Amino acid sequence: MHDLIALQRWLYEGMASGLRDVAGGSWPALVAAMAAAVLFGILHAMMPGHGKTVLFSYHLGQKGSLLSSIANGAILALTHVGIAVLLVLAGFAVISRAFAYGGRTPQFELASGFFVVLIGGYLVWRAVRRAAPDGPHGQSPQKGRTLAFVTGLVPCPLTTFIMSYALARGLLAAGLAVTAAMAAGMVLTISAVAVLATLSRERLLSFFSRTEGARRWLGCVLEIGGATLVVLFGMWLILGARAA
Repeated sequence: MHDLIALQRWLYEGMASGLRDVAGGSWPALVAAMAAAVLFGILHAMMPGHGKTVLFSYHLGQKGSLLSSIANGAILALTHVGIAVLLVLAGFAVISRAFAYGGRTPQFELASGFFVVLIGGYLVWRAVRRAAPDGPHGQSPQKGRTLAFVTGLVPCPLTTFIMSYALARGLLAAGLAVTAAMAAGMVLTISAVAVLATLSRERLLSFFSRTEGARRWLGCVLEIGGATLVVLFGMWLILGARAA
């Protein structure tokens, strides 16, 4: 973990150095800054947080395609970064109030946690209904996209710092380019987590389910367990926001 943090710091300094060089008229430095930003985004998303737990829990419990896993990972990461960009563009006065808690935004965490609990509660209720012999069997990909969006509502503090740094030097386009590159790296990592959950679900079902009845039973267990973890994650967000 220490090595990852040190590597992140080095890449972050590379992004800042590239933006400084762009401010000095060296636009080719932007390419190097964007390359560092992609790698930074990949590593940064590996650190604790970023909604990986809720997305993994959801896809472990819900039947879905690899494409939907990738899409949900992208929605979460882009929302996480996009909210931070919007905060910066809304004005430094908003930023100074919103990030008055050491880079955190309790209001956004509280809202995100509330919606995650709400969706997770619905998923638990639906999973229990599906467990009944005459229960419904349809899937709802829309719930996965909605869950990914509300989980990503917590802004990324590092995105805010990068955009603020760029705006202070009159480099809005360069700041957006570096931020987009970082978001692309985060999409890769978070989507990979969702894909891993989807593949793990199928492997578990194939390994443990000898009959169709056993497969259905295990599927219900995974669905209820995954939905419960989603609820617990939302509650953790709420408690963390209230404690801030």
